[in-house]
Amino acid sequence: MTKAEKTLLIEELRSKFEGSEYFYLTDSSSLSVEKINNLRGLFYEKGIEMRVVKNTLVRKALEALPAEKKVEGLYDSLKGPTSILFTDVANAPAKILKEFREKNDKPVLKAAYIDTDVFVGDEQIDVLAKLKSKEDLLAEVIGLLQSPPKTVIASLQSAGQTLSGLLKTLEERSEN
Repeated sequence: MTKAEKTLLIEELRSKFEGSEYFYLTDSSSLSVEKINNLRGLFYEKGIEMRVVKNTLVRKALEALPAEKKVEGLYDSLKGPTSILFTDVANAPAKILKEFREKNDKPVLKAAYIDTDVFVGDEQIDVLAKLKSKEDLLAEVIGLLQSPPKTVIASLQSAGQTLSGLLKTLEERSEN
């Protein structure tokens, strides 16, 4: 790879990292070609991009990011073979990795970047898999916001039915 090609790749990666709220660093070495292709297929189905790039190029791209991205915690994870997983849903790669690992020992989670938070180590996979997506959180908030009005409306309807029943009973008694 020429110096110009490396420079272009670093810039492309920098741009990708800058535009990504979530990405994972994994080690999928020692998996057979068939297993890697299966894993890539699972990622592709969920809209996750898997890239394998030299650690030095990844580090240079990360170092070129603005300080507010807070990616310094990832540098120590850039040792040995590294695959990068770019995603739009924070927990999607963790769920796929967890499921895939039920039958395989790899890929191993090296680190994950979730909206300025860095999760380091394979033991974080369960924590990451349990994260709620933005859609889940929005649905929860909307449900909570709708709850009080629904309760008030239900109470008013119930009270209205009780009141109309009471009036009907009183009317029937007065006629008798």
